[in-house]
Amino acid sequence: MNRIVGNKLKKLRQANDMSQEAAANGLCMSQSAYARIERGESCSWASYINRICEFFQLTPEELVKDEEETITKNNDLIKENEMLSALLNVYREIIMIREGEILVLKAIIEDLKNNRAE
Repeated sequence: MNRIVGNKLKKLRQANDMSQEAAANGLCMSQSAYARIERGESCSWASYINRICEFFQLTPEELVKDEEETITKNNDLIKENEMLSALLNVYREIIMIREGEILVLKAIIEDLKNNRAE
């Protein structure tokens, strides 16, 4: 969790074109304490969660949510859907082949019936 929060804080700080010192000042903590949080070496972010959320204008849920995990899960779902789609296409081709074979067999049966009747 410390790594997730640290990475999130780093991205937010960089997106706001802010130095670690400026972020630390805005959160009323030392630059070294902020740097440890950002590196994922400290869990003291939990004590500052309200300040952090207010300062970076986000909810606690957004702060602790692992976006990389969500992206990985989404990518896995996309790959799974692509595989299922490819499999479905294979099944459709097999069905078309079998339907063609059925038509040929029906024609053979019809010819045999016609030949027997003669």
